[in-house]
Amino acid sequence: VEGQRDGARAAVALSFDPDHETIPLRDGETSPGRLAQGEYGARVGAPRILELLARYGVPATFFMPAVSALLHPEEARAYTRDGHELAVHGWIHERNTLLGREDERELIGRALDALTELTGARPVGIRTPSWDFSESTLATILELGFAYDSSLMADDEPYEIVAEGRPTGLVEIPVDWIRDDAPYFTMDRYGSVRPHTRPRDVLEIWTDEFDAAHRAGGVFQLTLHPHVIGHRSRLVVLRELLDHIAAHPGVWYATHAELAEAARGALRHETTEHTP
Repeated sequence: VEGQRDGARAAVALSFDPDHETIPLRDGETSPGRLAQGEYGARVGAPRILELLARYGVPATFFMPAVSALLHPEEARAYTRDGHELAVHGWIHERNTLLGREDERELIGRALDALTELTGARPVGIRTPSWDFSESTLATILELGFAYDSSLMADDEPYEIVAEGRPTGLVEIPVDWIRDDAPYFTMDRYGSVRPHTRPRDVLEIWTDEFDAAHRAGGVFQLTLHPHVIGHRSRLVVLRELLDHIAAHPGVWYATHAELAEAARGALRHETTEHTP
């Protein structure tokens, strides 16, 4: 699959955010009911996902909060052991836009160190916990030496982040709520959030997204959560989506790090071409 990069028509970049219990823990919620909802991802969702990816021979990127990795260290190691990418997703899925510069820097740095120590490999990518940047996030990401970010939504294709009119060298692998399982399936017992879409209707949306990317020769990026997509009636949708993708020629399945490296090479080539 990886060898199909040269001459591939489209790229597919699957990602999973194993947030597990960090969402309630972030807000100081420790009730068994709330924690169990996230624990499902570690106990059931993640093993199912790893099995499915192995069956199809498809690599993925797992953006894992450090606290989630510390609670489930063998899971974190399983991702890299199986050839997948492990990337940073904050310390405890904190709301980074509410943090001061030093606090945000400390938590991202601590998360980077924790994942490095757990797996022996230093992550090269980051996804901010809430898909947002504070005034200091970009500077912190650049300071810590990340190769790419996957949190913003300015394009369908990877692009270079420009700050104050200057290229930063940081590749953005853009996300979107359309290509995320949480908006369709999330449930909050005491709030207004309720699952509102049939899984097979979501399959139609994601299939249309992939088909358009394939026609355009672009990138299909997807964000999923083990505690969300890992349920039986939803995982069947992911399996059918992979079947649909596999029926198309010229598909390169890439981790986000591989995609970012390819995008960096393309951006460098474009810059060279346009240099007088």
